[in-house]
Amino acid sequence: MKIVVLGAGQVGSTVAHSLSSEDNDITVVDTDATHLKSLQDTLDIRGVHGHASHPKVLVRAGIEDADLIIAVTNMDEVNMVACQVAYTLFNTPTRVARVRSAAYTDYPELFSREHSPIDVLISPEQLITQHITRLIENPGALQVLDFAEGRVQLVATQAEPGGLLLGQQLKNLSEHLTAGVDARVAASYREGELVEPDGDTVIAEHDTVFFLAARKHIQTMMKELRPLDRPIKRVILAGGGHIGGSLARRLERDHHVKVIERDPERAEAIAEELEKAIVLVGDCADENLLREEAIEATDVYCVLTNDDEANILSSMLAKRLGAGKVLAIINRASYVDLVESSVIDIAVSPEQITISDVLTHIRRGNIVRVHSLRRGAAEAIEAIALGEKHASKVVGRAVEDLSLPEGATIGAVVRGEEVIIAHHDTVIQEHDHVILFVPDKRHIPAIEALFQVSATFV
Repeated sequence: MKIVVLGAGQVGSTVAHSLSSEDNDITVVDTDATHLKSLQDTLDIRGVHGHASHPKVLVRAGIEDADLIIAVTNMDEVNMVACQVAYTLFNTPTRVARVRSAAYTDYPELFSREHSPIDVLISPEQLITQHITRLIENPGALQVLDFAEGRVQLVATQAEPGGLLLGQQLKNLSEHLTAGVDARVAASYREGELVEPDGDTVIAEHDTVFFLAARKHIQTMMKELRPLDRPIKRVILAGGGHIGGSLARRLERDHHVKVIERDPERAEAIAEELEKAIVLVGDCADENLLREEAIEATDVYCVLTNDDEANILSSMLAKRLGAGKVLAIINRASYVDLVESSVIDIAVSPEQITISDVLTHIRRGNIVRVHSLRRGAAEAIEAIALGEKHASKVVGRAVEDLSLPEGATIGAVVRGEEVIIAHHDTVIQEHDHVILFVPDKRHIPAIEALFQVSATFV
């Protein structure tokens, strides 16, 4: 696939890194020549220096025969204009744009099919808000990912003493679960290394376990791996930007929410938008302020500013003062491994969340949902099984008969409204939504090929 990526910032670089290793022809456009050269030195891509929305620059980038344009510059307006140029002048088949400002995203009619040249709109603020909301709704989870419109979820958690399955083999799971409840462990990581799950696999303390279950069975499965955390009631949000404001609006109906914002004008503006949440003017690194607001009685402290260093320092302070759980946005990938599970309980990476949404729209083979995991090394995928048995490599076949790449597992099948946890003898039917965990993204082309329909396949 020939892809033009506009913007070589953190998201653009992550997109280029992810796609250049998958036999794609990638060109990156940016106004920073030095950064472009650095990217070219490390990746198999072509760089074009210039303004991303200018037609002549896009021509130099190969837009005339590109299959896809991904506009992720730091300017919403540039991204939108670039998609308009690609649509009007070059008829580029698929156009993806990142638009962050709520001044635009609050008016979805701007991006309707009949009015917009943008096929896929990516709003990182909305994606991050949804991501954090799911974590707060599921105490004890490290990640909660939706598939099949939320009917089934992939949850990551850490196995802890008190979990019913701790120290036991996975084949004992069915004996623990009550009638009508089913779940499947898709993968387990021990000290950063993958432990491929089978019936004899033993769950050890501190393993990071990914499991699939219907949404209504998540808490039942969570008890197998750790004692259930108490429901989250008190939340403090540090940072009243787009994410902080949006998250406060989502949480204030069912939680006691406070927002700390250092800019008085911004604090006043979001206070007018909120109904129940309390907005405080102050610095999230002010120890006296955190003490006054009873940080030690807070269930979750979310640090949401744009400054990684400030987020880390505020998280350290909140932890020392007794906050129950600390969640922080960390943009630099190099910081995440340093702080997660030590200074910060959960580090949220905007880039990984955004790249998941991008990948969803460019995967081949009837793939309709992608979540990038383990810093981009693994992926969880939702694919639709299409075609009759003679034309499909999956339809009419049992899971055990499929030619899955090494380590890849099928965790669940969604058939209409029914969630079926996959076992070795589960037979895939046409139109099933199949949820897979792929621990090595190098095997993604094999998964794409598996779900492609072929008129000649027998």
